[in-house]
Amino acid sequence: MTTAHGRLNRSAALASIAAATLLLAIKGWAAWSTGSTAMLGSLADTTLDLIASVATLIGVWVAAKPADDKHRFGHGKAEAIAALFQIVLISISALGIASRALEQFLAGARVQAAGAGIGASLAAILVTLALLMWQRHVIARTGSLAVSTDNVHYQSDLLLNLAVIAALALDRFAGLSGADPLFGLGIAAWLGWGAWTASEQVLDQLMDHEWPEAKKRRFLEVLARHPDITGVHDLRTRTSGDKDFVQFHIWVDGDMTIREAHRVMDDLEARLARDFPETEILIHTDPEGHVDAAGTMPEDVLLPVRPT
Repeated sequence: MTTAHGRLNRSAALASIAAATLLLAIKGWAAWSTGSTAMLGSLADTTLDLIASVATLIGVWVAAKPADDKHRFGHGKAEAIAALFQIVLISISALGIASRALEQFLAGARVQAAGAGIGASLAAILVTLALLMWQRHVIARTGSLAVSTDNVHYQSDLLLNLAVIAALALDRFAGLSGADPLFGLGIAAWLGWGAWTASEQVLDQLMDHEWPEAKKRRFLEVLARHPDITGVHDLRTRTSGDKDFVQFHIWVDGDMTIREAHRVMDDLEARLARDFPETEILIHTDPEGHVDAAGTMPEDVLLPVRPT
């Protein structure tokens, strides 16, 4: 991770902490004033937001550290660990909100001071929008997984605040006593779904999942254009934080000298760097036709992308 990327990611995490602290104060006052389950759920979610934002800051700070003797591939997975921690907190928040909503629905409780709650939710929406705009800017520049997960969570906060406004208005002004807890259940379901969908990308990084097929094909197309490569096999790819890793074997003419083969690899790395910056590449050279692996690994992966 570059120094510039690290600074941007930390700025997004600090902005998230500041926004969560402000929202916590606004929603704490509103929940105390209204007694709304939906508002209480929003307050609980914001409390966990603050904890998750601190985890994000720690994650991006650790991920930005350069590789060392004990972490030769860098510290990028710290972002995935921070994102996983956020997902656990979101899941806990969803369960807590659902439990409180069911309790309030069965009790038939009503909200008070709905106007204060609506005003607080509108203020929260403005704060959240400002944070989301900065996070989107950072994600576009760095591709940070931890910031992306935080961004998904705060996107759900927009819907959560709109749901709180609707619940308060329906309960207080339309006389629908069950609206507040029902919206609370809807918020809990939305948070649970968000945690489930966000977990896929996090687990993919932690389990060293291969690149998406479209990205891998673009990579192979660059390899296929090199005139001195007769084939590529044993291709392995993964992502850690905002850094990609790829390793593969290339087949070259068996009569090439070591110096010539080294020139081919240098040229290939330069071509790949133009289209895949921030990617660490490890190339092994084999004489044409040589294989030292079993299964599908010895297959030439360039065959599907070679120009006809």
